Amino acid sequence: MSGFFYVLDDDARILFVDDDPILREFAQVNLASPNTHIDVTSDGVGALEMLRARAYDLVLLDLEMPGMDGFAALAQIRADPALAHTAVIVQTGREDVEAIDRCFRLGATSFVMKPLNWRLLSYQVRYVLRAERQARAAPGQAAA
Repeated sequence: MSGFFYVLDDDARILFVDDDPILREFAQVNLASPNTHIDVTSDGVGALEMLRARAYDLVLLDLEMPGMDGFAALAQIRADPALAHTAVIVQTGREDVEAIDRCFRLGATSFVMKPLNWRLLSYQVRYVLRAERQARAAPGQAAA
């Protein structure tokens, strides 16, 4: 095999939310492609500001952050009619059942564990983006 293969080859704008500056930099390096743009922010407040200022196809959201954590940010995303249908993948080091259940009750689209395997995460993002787009394009699709 020769050449570099971008997993994320569809047009997409993704918001990566994490208080770790190294992970934010890795996200921009590992998830970006010629067709996929990655924006980053360090907390829930910044995420909500960015989501309200620009349309995103998907949010990768950490749980453990200072100020507004990922649980509160996810709840606000789902409570805002303009943002409620945005796909949200929670990415966290927490693997306790309570955190997982709480994320899905709050409306998480998917859940991935840290440490992040960037290649696998790229495939997860691609799958979620395509599934969300197919669901919206399906005729007679009612809002959930």
